[in-house]
Amino acid sequence: MNANELIGTHDVLMITLDTLRYDVAKQAMEQGATPHLQSWVPGGRWEERHSPGNFTYAAHQAFFAGFLPTPAQPGRHPRLFATAFPGSETTTPETCVFDSPDIVSGLAERGYHTICIGGVGFFNKLSPLGRVLPNLFRESYWSEEMGVTSPHSTEVQVRQALACLGDLPSDQRAFLFLNISALHQPNCLFSPGATEDSPATQAAALAYVDHHLPLLFQAMRERAPVLCV
Repeated sequence: MNANELIGTHDVLMITLDTLRYDVAKQAMEQGATPHLQSWVPGGRWEERHSPGNFTYAAHQAFFAGFLPTPAQPGRHPRLFATAFPGSETTTPETCVFDSPDIVSGLAERGYHTICIGGVGFFNKLSPLGRVLPNLFRESYWSEEMGVTSPHSTEVQVRQALACLGDLPSDQRAFLFLNISALHQPNCLFSPGATEDSPATQAAALAYVDHHLPLLFQAMRERAPVLCV
């Protein structure tokens, strides 16, 4: 995929399914519990990948620098986005390179309106640390109803995202980032009667997320072509 051919004409949607286990996601899809996600991911199946960070803050700092999860197999995997720096071995002619410290400000410099819909605590804006990632964006939103203890978090997040998109002119390109919190502990909230988290409760949380994402995808597709990451 040549990202350079898409930036400027496509809206960009980045969704992180925070703390989702690969084995849980794979089994849920094989069992038909996530039909919408299955229709969106390439080939209708999850691909095992390595994250550049092993917890939310580190991973998202890397994501926003253009280091997205890479295939589990060893190798130099070309990047979709990058920030310019000498010596990069994974930047190719098809990589969209920004002369900026992060891809959020890079997209803003290309005319994108940037929006962050927070989920887990590193996006809550309740402390200086909780403001680092949201402050990269032109608009950022978080509330307890979007957080890890809310049994309605994805619904509230999608509702806020739709409101933000609705305020933009149709010819204004958007970069919308959504950090899904429902899969983070305590995900037993989505399994009636459960009091402890388990692979089964995370699978139930993922099915809940799958049920509420289509409205967002529909709204974005009605605005413009979409590059979803």
